[in-house]
Amino acid sequence: MNTLAGGKLKLVQAALRLITETRSLTSLGLRELAREAGLNPNTFYRHFKSLDEFGLQVLGYIAEDMKTGVRQLRQMADSSEQASHDTVTFVYRYFLANPAATTVAVRELHGPSPVLRRALEAQLDASAREMAEDILERGLVPGVDAAVVHEISHMTIRYILFRAMDYIEKPEQRERIQLETERFINRQFRGALLEGVEVENLLALQEQKSRGA
Repeated sequence: MNTLAGGKLKLVQAALRLITETRSLTSLGLRELAREAGLNPNTFYRHFKSLDEFGLQVLGYIAEDMKTGVRQLRQMADSSEQASHDTVTFVYRYFLANPAATTVAVRELHGPSPVLRRALEAQLDASAREMAEDILERGLVPGVDAAVVHEISHMTIRYILFRAMDYIEKPEQRERIQLETERFINRQFRGALLEGVEVENLLALQEQKSRGA
């Protein structure tokens, strides 16, 4: 995140280095964080009022880093299939290159801090909204109602996060997980398109019957 620098950035990066399979963001101690960042423990409270505020900064750092690249890809896509493929490829590669960041996101979504849970939910909602806006702006799924595009985007973001840890921890399944994720997205949009056509045909049939009556 561009607004992070100096001590703040060092502490956030230290947290991501300390996260492991058995440790969560909320389990890290201030002295441990400061030591890993090469800072005096008192420095923490010069930058953050609480651990929750620090956690919000870590989540924001992760989200901003990933969303920028994803949006650029979607805004260049010529079809919904290309957008799905490019987005899934980029996000899973990001997960693989940043396993600590991914672990933080997955854990804190169901973690002990209600502040962090709400913040992560808000970030997921923002990502889904941006996905829907990009798809609608590019006209990638013509014939699908905007509200449905937003609904599918919402489901897609959560599905990708749900598969994140499997993708990281099971290298022999990565190709299959990516293909399954792309199929999930494409089927949602194709189903919505068919549903829209069926509704239009039903309305047209009802109109014909009313005229005949």
